[in-house]
Amino acid sequence: MLERKRFKAIIKLLFVFILLLGCSKVEPDEYTEKPAEVLYNEALGHLKEKKYKTAAKAFTEVERQHPYSIWALKSQLMSAYSSYMKNEYDDAILTLDRFIQLHPVSKDAPYAYYLKALCYYEQISDVKRDQQMTENAMKSLKDLIVRFPNSKYARDAEVKIDLTLDHLAGKEMQIGRYYQNKGNYLAAINRFLLVTKNYQKTTHVAEALHRLTETYTALGMKEEAKKAAAVLGFNFPGNEWYYDSYGLVGGKKGDLERAKNSKWFWPFTNDKESIQKEEKVKIERSVKIKTDNKTKWYWPFAEEKESSETEKQVKIEGKKKSKWYWPFD
Repeated sequence: MLERKRFKAIIKLLFVFILLLGCSKVEPDEYTEKPAEVLYNEALGHLKEKKYKTAAKAFTEVERQHPYSIWALKSQLMSAYSSYMKNEYDDAILTLDRFIQLHPVSKDAPYAYYLKALCYYEQISDVKRDQQMTENAMKSLKDLIVRFPNSKYARDAEVKIDLTLDHLAGKEMQIGRYYQNKGNYLAAINRFLLVTKNYQKTTHVAEALHRLTETYTALGMKEEAKKAAAVLGFNFPGNEWYYDSYGLVGGKKGDLERAKNSKWFWPFTNDKESIQKEEKVKIERSVKIKTDNKTKWYWPFAEEKESSETEKQVKIEGKKKSKWYWPFD
């Protein structure tokens, strides 16, 4: 009986404590009205100190206090950039969508589209996971190129599209190999054929043709297996996948030598130019895509993407004499 009374007393105390917590006041953020340029420069200072969350909030405050000033437009982009650097991609995308909707013809619209694409691009996961972010990145990159083909961001967008296509092809190959290992050869063939038709310029085509040779052989479709191996041999002479396929179909040594010395051709299209050379150039361009888990030249304070760190510092020091500066000019 005594224990029951103690239990009831404890419950009452907890209830009172919860009520007191609910009645406690949350101190609101202190509101201090300041000129737009002062607020903007304060936010810029936070950004330079890599206090990205504080910077994003400060840039938003510029827009809140001075919604019709030129500072509001600039602060929208800078707030999105700060969120991007903090890896808060959803917040950045929301801000960029609002900027694009309100200022579709702004001279900074190409950068808004580019930064939005980067927000998706940075979230691309490995091929074993869902590739929705890869799809979103490719769509946003294509949108940038269509709308602003001559912008300074278009070239990097083209390279990134190639990489997203390669990633999507890798996903199809991963699914195809899964079906193949499970003995579901027809489903595997559909995936491998999809790679050879829709992702012809990716790095996965040679393996896809080899897997077709394997699956056709497993099904007893010898002629189809030979055709897949022949296409592989002519298009990728000397490739390690072809040597494996060659062993499966039991070709002659002379056939292998002729395949090594034959000219490049791609039987699925009428384009007979050397795609190998194009892929080599693509790979060389893609070397500079990522450093430190971020894209190399997205930093908006650099007026030229190829400028050195020393040149950037000189430009920034020169700008410090003025009250503010706009890094996208």
